[in-house]
Amino acid sequence: MLLEMRVFALAVDPFMNVPIIILKDESTQNVLPIWIGPLEASAIATELEKIQLTRPMTHDLLKEIFKSLRITVSKIEITDIEDNVYYARIHLVSGDNHHSVDARPSDAIAVAMRTNAPIFVDQKVLEKSRNIDIKKGTDKDTDRQVEWLEMLSNLSPEDFGKYKM
Repeated sequence: MLLEMRVFALAVDPFMNVPIIILKDESTQNVLPIWIGPLEASAIATELEKIQLTRPMTHDLLKEIFKSLRITVSKIEITDIEDNVYYARIHLVSGDNHHSVDARPSDAIAVAMRTNAPIFVDQKVLEKSRNIDIKKGTDKDTDRQVEWLEMLSNLSPEDFGKYKM
């Protein structure tokens, strides 16, 4: 089952100093943190802040290519998580033709944000993410992971500064 979510915030994991994109559903009952790289975070932050660059970034280029070819992004889906790696698909429509393209979630989200496409998450990803092993190691690491995921679940928009949605 797919659940529609939106970008709630861009944050930095305080334990690992790694950017995280945080998705939440409309009821804010479900939270999905996705750890991403700094370049991907920059692409998402640029769109969050509506910063206009003199030259297009990759996701802006894709948007313009889609527009030129009359291709629409109907939706993106975060489809799976295996061994701490998230998977996504970008769904494209061109006339009567429908295509689904494999993508990293950070890229899919950046494209969705630029094209106003809805973001969906498979329920199994939410279930698996609750058991994700962020850092294999000691029980202390697991305790920190649980603490971090509980904190994410209880966040409100006011808890964020610059990147709140």
